[in-house]
Amino acid sequence: MPDDGSKSGVIPALGLHEVSKSFADARGRLSILDGASVSIKPGEMVALVGPSGAGKSTLLHIAGLLDRPDSGEVAIGGYACAKASDRMRTRLRRHAIGFIYQFHHLLPEFTALENISIPQRVGGQTAEVAMERGAELIEMVGLSERATHRPTALSGGEQQRIAIARALANSPLLLLADEPTGNLDPKTAGAVFEVMRTVVSETKLGALVATHNLDMARSMDRIVTLSDGQIIDVTE
Repeated sequence: MPDDGSKSGVIPALGLHEVSKSFADARGRLSILDGASVSIKPGEMVALVGPSGAGKSTLLHIAGLLDRPDSGEVAIGGYACAKASDRMRTRLRRHAIGFIYQFHHLLPEFTALENISIPQRVGGQTAEVAMERGAELIEMVGLSERATHRPTALSGGEQQRIAIARALANSPLLLLADEPTGNLDPKTAGAVFEVMRTVVSETKLGALVATHNLDMARSMDRIVTLSDGQIIDVTE
């Protein structure tokens, strides 16, 4: 079962235990994950690496409760989720998990501050509370002076920093990132990564970051490697 923190006294932000997932194709079933297990502690930033097609995005989708495993367990903050109701999984995605993708997916008709505030508004907060939280977060990522700018007036790095702030709007336990700097030049990517690392350190959330950037991976607390459907290597 997922680590419940009974030995260390710390409940993992994420626990995957023997997770398997396959999809139908022309030849039958294609196995993507085959008993993959990993645990992410609060305040820990873990790199997920592996060749293209290894299943990193599938693993992140399952960890983020966007998809269900065929077997195995997924725990968010110690809460078992694999068989949870759709309503509970939606609630956990909204309040316990933050997502960052390679493309920022900011809404062009809203300002940077409004984009950050949207998750809280969706979660039922008043506009005033959501904007106050947004102001705190935009300051955290160093873009207070860009609060009223729309995405088209922001650089690629600024857009991704706003996406990071948006992912933190509901104070999640877990941050999941899929190639968050893959669309940026090396210098900008480094600056965005430093923002992510500072956020993880200051907020003590757990972070799992899929990346092909090995220099970035080596700068994280741990590297886990996905190959043949399993986590086969853990590098401290």
